[in-house]
Amino acid sequence: MNMLQAINNALDIAMAANPRVVLFGEDVGIFGGVFRATSHLQDKYGRERCFNTPLTEQGIIGFANGLAAQGSTPVAEIQFADYIFPAFDQIVNEAAKFRYRSGDLFDVGGLTIRTPYGGGIAGGLYHSQSPEAYFAHTPGLKIVMPRNPHQAKGLLLAAIRDPNPVLFMEPKRLYRASVGEVPEADYELPLGVADVIREGRDITLLGWGAQMEVIEKAAALAEQDGIDCEIIDLRSILPWDIETVCDSVLKTGRLVVSHEAPLTGGFASEIAATVQERCFLYLEAPIRRVTGLDTPFPLVLEKEHLPDELKIYEAIKQSLNY
Repeated sequence: MNMLQAINNALDIAMAANPRVVLFGEDVGIFGGVFRATSHLQDKYGRERCFNTPLTEQGIIGFANGLAAQGSTPVAEIQFADYIFPAFDQIVNEAAKFRYRSGDLFDVGGLTIRTPYGGGIAGGLYHSQSPEAYFAHTPGLKIVMPRNPHQAKGLLLAAIRDPNPVLFMEPKRLYRASVGEVPEADYELPLGVADVIREGRDITLLGWGAQMEVIEKAAALAEQDGIDCEIIDLRSILPWDIETVCDSVLKTGRLVVSHEAPLTGGFASEIAATVQERCFLYLEAPIRRVTGLDTPFPLVLEKEHLPDELKIYEAIKQSLNY
């Protein structure tokens, strides 16, 4: 399957297993969504369970909060992560705090918000952003970002069934580009647990989502220089797997974190601060961050803006030569 097919398959399985799962968003019905992630689901489950909404992100998430509070399992789609900001208040002030402010009498734990994020499709400033760090500042949410079809299916099924509101951010560049073996059966992958893709001894490379493909290319370049890289996919931004990351850095003594979002205030900053607190005496070099630039996302200069394998490779060499 490609990633879109894996996501569609996960939604199909979730809807078949639980009649309270409801999908909605802009154009998700008969059209199947702008990327076709919800194709044929309205045909199969009817307009009551897969339907279009008005073009109002605040209304979509407000409606989703209400459904979840009444015991439904809403899967709301925000067509692009760039358009999630009108719903920011509903997510961070309502969904994330609903259980807390009611003293655990009510919750919206059945809520899942799907949204495509990131660059690589020549989408310019309004269709290329990676806003995960804005939401990582919010206790009460979970944030998940898969790297390939197998991960996307298992993590999405786990997100839909998790008793907490989950923001599920899908790397749109990989929707059709990433293809791999995906079991047709129902399965879940754990939220909040990082995945050590490759063990190594010299340096730890950490990322999530579409950036994992880039990190693996950088590790292949470093391998030609005899540098043995450990590669970790964080998978969940909130909560993030501090123990797995720190255990790796205690072993390698070096860390490079890469994400598409801009440098300042990016989630790599939180990771770097936590790792230096726990691993300070074991670090052989400063923690490196390889990220997008501190500019609005450009159109013509997209390649220059994004952190690619060559930028990560340079950071690896700088760390080893420190």
